[in-house]
Amino acid sequence: MKPSRVVILSVAVVAAGLAGLLAMQLGAPQQVVEQAEAIIQKEPTVNVLVSAVNLPVGSRLSADSVRWAPWPQGSINENFVTEAKRPDAVTELTGSVVRLPLFEGEPLRPEKVVDSSTRIMSALLPAGKRAVATEISVATGAGGFVLPNDRVDVIMVRKGDSGTFLTENVLNNVRVLAIDQQIKEGEDGTTAVVGATATLELTPEQAKIMTVAQQMADRLTLSLRSVADAQDSDTTSADYLLSGGAGRPAIQVIKSGSIVKDGQGGLAQ
Repeated sequence: MKPSRVVILSVAVVAAGLAGLLAMQLGAPQQVVEQAEAIIQKEPTVNVLVSAVNLPVGSRLSADSVRWAPWPQGSINENFVTEAKRPDAVTELTGSVVRLPLFEGEPLRPEKVVDSSTRIMSALLPAGKRAVATEISVATGAGGFVLPNDRVDVIMVRKGDSGTFLTENVLNNVRVLAIDQQIKEGEDGTTAVVGATATLELTPEQAKIMTVAQQMADRLTLSLRSVADAQDSDTTSADYLLSGGAGRPAIQVIKSGSIVKDGQGGLAQ
């Protein structure tokens, strides 16, 4: 066979093979790739009553200090105030006292506010604490800049035996609950409340110390502390003003501004 015929035959065979392969590919079913479209569903919301501003302890709620805000339905707490359950909540809660600090956007809960018709001072007191009032003036109340929720030291000034005046801290870092009967700050948040009495938050032992100090002192002064001291301990106090040890009568005899006898009739140490 001539070489030219061999070449032509080879080309024909290759062409036939390519034609068959192409026919097979065209005849095969075509695969269609479908792209799923993502569907995003927004979770339903419920209107919840939240604080519109930062509210310190002792503040009173008003129509301007609270607002309705949408809240995801799946995150609703049963203690939240919702518009569906209490549509008139803004009016009903106006005048209520803030018992624990509220931050802007935080939902209102019953444990953080107390109705104005209740005994407000007892509602502000934490468990185990006592409220004790002491007389103050501009001179003894840090120039009138002591406000509710501030921290103060109570300094006792009394005359010693030699006629000199003695000073000491009888209580340290205690919280001011109220000035007179005003429990909230001024409307602009900076106005000082000047009154004749300050009510302090004390432990039962501190209340006893304060009572004795009021009898012994020629003057009691409130020394205003920095807000940075709020986390410091408030347990340091003039414990010697308490009578005796455990189990002894809590009675003391005070004469001329000094403790002279304890509850058992002996001389005080």
